[in-house]
Amino acid sequence: MLPGYARIMILFNLNLLFHSPLAFVIVVAAFGASLLTGLIFHEFCHAAVADALGDHTARRLGRLTLDPRAHYDPLWTTAIFLFGFGMAKPVPVDPRNTRNPKVGLLLIALAGPLSNLAVAAVAAIPLRLGLLPPISVFDARLVALAPTVPDLAGLFLTTVVLLNLQLGVFNLLPIPPLDGSNVLLGLLPRDLAVQYARLQPWGFGILMLLISAPFLTNGAFGLTTIIGPPIEWLLALVLGPAF
Repeated sequence: MLPGYARIMILFNLNLLFHSPLAFVIVVAAFGASLLTGLIFHEFCHAAVADALGDHTARRLGRLTLDPRAHYDPLWTTAIFLFGFGMAKPVPVDPRNTRNPKVGLLLIALAGPLSNLAVAAVAAIPLRLGLLPPISVFDARLVALAPTVPDLAGLFLTTVVLLNLQLGVFNLLPIPPLDGSNVLLGLLPRDLAVQYARLQPWGFGILMLLISAPFLTNGAFGLTTIIGPPIEWLLALVLGPAF
């Protein structure tokens, strides 16, 4: 699932369209690339790890593939482009088919977010090595100056890095239906896991409340309050001196 505040990178920065149309096109292209390399690879990794552990449910249903069509949800994936919030079609898995269902649940759930962190780390390599400048959509250089080809390439990769870090960290939140909830279920002792599982029917409502919190608290609290610090830490980690 992609966090709602990812829309800031597209909708809130529509001023790029007027000040630097080419830069705006690059941001949109990077958003699309992040969707493909992020969400699609995310779901594929869930399927691949489940399959490796003995659960072949995703394989039987044609989901063990990198073909975007297999993971595209007409409603929720399209919503990402329109509203900045949505998800790919969840991969069906059954950890009970693995040798150790509790460990299987944990590893399958972790595979998705870790895949996004891996994509971010790979995309950050040219930025970390100083081959391209790290430029975000908030960088004044895009508005004040005519961006060069290296600037645009840096903008593309920086956007891929940021969106994949958002996707990975957001999905690690222990709130159903996010992957973090299954990670926590895999870590908790059986009795606590049973009690925690009772929260699942309320998970989506809690998630929506968290996403809308900035509007309810006049910006005092929201999703960025929780996932912002770890994203900043990971940015410093993958970009190194370039951060």
